Amino acid sequence: MSNLVVHDFSALLALMVFLFVVLLFTTLLSLPIAAADGRGTAFHDTLFTAVSAMTVTGLVTVNTAEHWSFFGQIVILLAIQIGGLGIVTIALLLTRAVTRNLGLKGRILARQGVGTTKLGEVQSLLRVVILTALTLELALAVFLVPRFIVVEQSWSGGLWHGIFYAVSSFNNAGFTAHTTGLSGFENDPWILVPIMVGVLVGSFGFPVFLVLMMAKAHWRKWNLHTKLTLTTTGILLVVGAALWGALEWSNSATIGDLSVGERVMQSIFASTMMRSGGFSLVDPAASTSATLLATDALMFVGGGSASTAGGIKVTTIALLFLAIVAEAKGDKNLMVFGRTIPEQTMRVAISVTFFGATLVLGGSGLIMLVSDASLDHILFEVISAFATCGLSVGLSAELPPAGKYLLAALMFAGRIGPIGLASALALRRRNLLYKYPEEQPVIG
Repeated sequence: MSNLVVHDFSALLALMVFLFVVLLFTTLLSLPIAAADGRGTAFHDTLFTAVSAMTVTGLVTVNTAEHWSFFGQIVILLAIQIGGLGIVTIALLLTRAVTRNLGLKGRILARQGVGTTKLGEVQSLLRVVILTALTLELALAVFLVPRFIVVEQSWSGGLWHGIFYAVSSFNNAGFTAHTTGLSGFENDPWILVPIMVGVLVGSFGFPVFLVLMMAKAHWRKWNLHTKLTLTTTGILLVVGAALWGALEWSNSATIGDLSVGERVMQSIFASTMMRSGGFSLVDPAASTSATLLATDALMFVGGGSASTAGGIKVTTIALLFLAIVAEAKGDKNLMVFGRTIPEQTMRVAISVTFFGATLVLGGSGLIMLVSDASLDHILFEVISAFATCGLSVGLSAELPPAGKYLLAALMFAGRIGPIGLASALALRRRNLLYKYPEEQPVIG
């Protein structure tokens, strides 16, 4: 069986399974028992919610705490859990489809990329992934449950909300189980810090987890992917906090009237959430246009590869930036952390970026046909959907059914697309027996 056939079969199987589960959760949310008022929910809203939960996005067309019953919220939480683990599983299975037929060298490279010697043992690898995710979610719940019990003065309410936010934060889903979201806890570090940690750790990706578990704190033993992911994530976190804080510092509609300490805390929280978390302490619609633009850029980047985060991934933007620096310096090869980046890896990074930009451009144009909202709000919502971030200016709930279907399609494409495209490009390597004469076109 050829590489291409193996990939096509794996990609098609993953796509069909994902679609089936989305339809299953759509059906469950359509049941009258899933709604707080005991009446069935419109199909476009149930489908949108199911896709948003399965792609761990967090965009909503109805208020999660108000519209859905306890049964409906359990369905959403289950969809988040399955979606978060399912996406990683799909990525690992596609990696397996690639490495199975790339020969000895390709397998060694892929094994180093994932950071485990058990790449060929799919079941063992998936077991590690699932146990790691559940362990980290349990650790978050241990911190969140007691605090919610104290705040809400209810054992049952505290237990439920602690578990809900532990799962939602680690999977970068951004769903909230309170009517006003997290705005009621804006001065409560015992709740905000665990959620931030959950989002940040969840955005690293399981290849990074596996390396850290094996090499622990030994920087020299980390592979290139881990070094790039953690370094770029740290840089984006600091830059995002500084940029968001500076742009919103005097905005009384967001943080302008808060104390200095509170403004700094909210800036760090916003930076953590902008790349994929989706939680918000302020209404993004009240932010300045410059803040929305900066948030657009960070959402588009997203988190780590094979993680619950979306976007084009931090390693992709890191390679593009390094390529620009290398070109400016006149370096022939792209080198970082004592390693040389293969040319084919750069082509994949460029292709994934162009794919994402095309989806955002096309999605924005289509949404403009069905909505009278301003361009900055449309662009914000579209990028949030593509990058499966979940931050919203309220446009999702205001769109007509056609617009909601479009955003649902963007969430699906944004989640599955980059994974499938990257694996497809890794497989489509042709060894041509001829080469045309070189000629350099004028660039710039």
